[in-house]
Amino acid sequence: MKVTSAEFTTSAANPSQYPEGLIPEIAFAGKSNVGKSSLINTLINRKRLARTSAVPGKTRLINFFKINDKLFFVDLPGYGFARVPFSVRKSWRGMVEAYLKERQNLRLVIMIFDVRRDPSEDDLSLVEWLHFYRIDFLFILTKIDKISKSQVNLRCRKIGERLGVSDDKLICFSAKTGYGKEAVWKKIMEVAK
Repeated sequence: MKVTSAEFTTSAANPSQYPEGLIPEIAFAGKSNVGKSSLINTLINRKRLARTSAVPGKTRLINFFKINDKLFFVDLPGYGFARVPFSVRKSWRGMVEAYLKERQNLRLVIMIFDVRRDPSEDDLSLVEWLHFYRIDFLFILTKIDKISKSQVNLRCRKIGERLGVSDDKLICFSAKTGYGKEAVWKKIMEVAK
C-alpha cells in the first residue's frame, strides 16, 4: 500500500468524540510498550506520527489517524504494566470496550505482542473477548530484530500455542527493518474494502 497522506485526526475518550463518517477503521491493541506506535509509524512510513515512548502508558486516549483519506488507524491505550494509577487504567478498559463493541466502522483489531514475552492473562482475556463479540483480529509479533532467527521461530511456536493458533496465523514484524510490513498491509486491505 502506498501511503500518500497520514494525519492525526483526534483523540477521544468517548463515542461523541469519534470521527464521523463510515471510513473503515483498523484498531491497534496490546500491552504497554509492545510497539503499537512503532508499528503504526512503520506502516505509514512516518517517524513520529504516532508518538513512541520508553515509558509505558503514554497513550491514554483513543487516537485516530486518517490514512490516504480512506482508512483510519486507531491507536488504543496499552494495558498491563502501565505506570499509571489503577483508577486511570480502569477507565481505559471501559473506554476501549465501548469503542470495540459499538464502533460500526471497525474492520480489524491488530493485537500486538513483544515476541520476547509470553501472552499475559490480559492478552488472553482480550482475545476471548474479541472472539465472543465476533470481532476480526490479527496477531503481530514485534521486536523480532532483538533476538536471533532461531529464537524467533521458537517464540512464534510458543506464543501460538498459548494463543491457541498455529504459528502461520502470526505475523512477525520489525519496525527497524520493516520485515512483515507487506503481510500486515495485505490483511488490512483485505478487510478494509
